[in-house]
Amino acid sequence: MADVPSITLNNGVEIPQLGFGTFQIERDDAVKATLVALEAGYRHIDTAQMYGNEAEIGDALHTFDAPREEIFVTSKLNNGNHGREDALRSFDETLGKLGLDQLDLFLMHWPMPGVGDFVDTWRAMIEMHESGRVKAIGVSNFQTHHLQRILDETDVVPVVNQIECHPYFHNDVVRRFGAEHDIVTEAWSPIAQGDVIDDATLSEIGDRLGKSAAQVTLRWHLQRGDVVFPKSTTPERVEENMDIFDFELAVEDMDRIAGLDRNERKGPDPDEFNMVP
Repeated sequence: MADVPSITLNNGVEIPQLGFGTFQIERDDAVKATLVALEAGYRHIDTAQMYGNEAEIGDALHTFDAPREEIFVTSKLNNGNHGREDALRSFDETLGKLGLDQLDLFLMHWPMPGVGDFVDTWRAMIEMHESGRVKAIGVSNFQTHHLQRILDETDVVPVVNQIECHPYFHNDVVRRFGAEHDIVTEAWSPIAQGDVIDDATLSEIGDRLGKSAAQVTLRWHLQRGDVVFPKSTTPERVEENMDIFDFELAVEDMDRIAGLDRNERKGPDPDEFNMVP
């Protein structure tokens, strides 16, 4: 099993820097895919209320023979569950579906500025943390002005901000703001929904190092300090994504990848996204 490095969050909790993403993994496949990841050495599982697979992730966690404290589990608040009462209720449901007494990390999935006051929702999440039922709380898809409101209006700094980030969209303004306030960046869509696989620069670097373009990209994330969780239901690809700890990218390679930034999102703009399921 690979020795996955951890990052210490601003409240002292340790988070594995590489995890297994479960976005768009259907319920019928979620148990098997998660078990494959756990057997390959992943000890960080990222799910969400929106994904609809929390119960299956929970089944996999309870099937796999490992102490609970060895596995870091994240879930996220769905967009229709903003506001104190709905947030607290849905968090209880998440714990029930996962079959856990305590979650490692819970995130607000989107700020949803056109739907409600995300600061009020954040205060509800602070209650969850104070209850001891979640070790750490953070946000996802927050822009700098969203983060600034939380910093200005509450006393609890998010431990992470999970944002779209890949070689074609570095999202460095948000990353730098996070770094300045001890908020770790988690990168979703880390390989640009697979687009990096055919990238000439990443492939050339990979050919020289004996690695795939996807592995080069994941290594780039790690060396930037991101927490990353690629998703795949193919066992060989799951194992390949774990095989990124036996090489390093030179400064020149990091610089070449920096030159790939197109400011090109694959997902929605958080300032415009207000979709409630």
